[in-house]
Amino acid sequence: MDSIFILLMVLVMIASVLLVIVVMAQNPKGGGLSSTFGGASSAQFGVQRTNDFMEKATWTLGATIIVLILLSVVITGKPSAAPVPVPAQKEAPAKQSAAPTSTTTPASQTPAPIK
Repeated sequence: MDSIFILLMVLVMIASVLLVIVVMAQNPKGGGLSSTFGGASSAQFGVQRTNDFMEKATWTLGATIIVLILLSVVITGKPSAAPVPVPAQKEAPAKQSAAPTSTTTPASQTPAPIK
């Protein structure tokens, strides 16, 4: 069971790195790799399809990561059925009837002020 979980986590990491690479290769303005190879003039040679590939790869890798993570949660099983210990409630301490003692120090022990 642990080896399957480790395998799934390794696959998630690989898919995550690939997703980062694919996203970084895209141009936020829509040019992407096709604009790198000459823009519209190279569309006749099939470079325009690079954007379609990059978009499909992004969605596929994102979905793969989600599925792998959900699969790892299902495989690892439910949480332990052991009850969680609840701390016992303490009773309020009884009030002391004695008067509080003074915590002041005598005048002879007070330090001299610094000048």
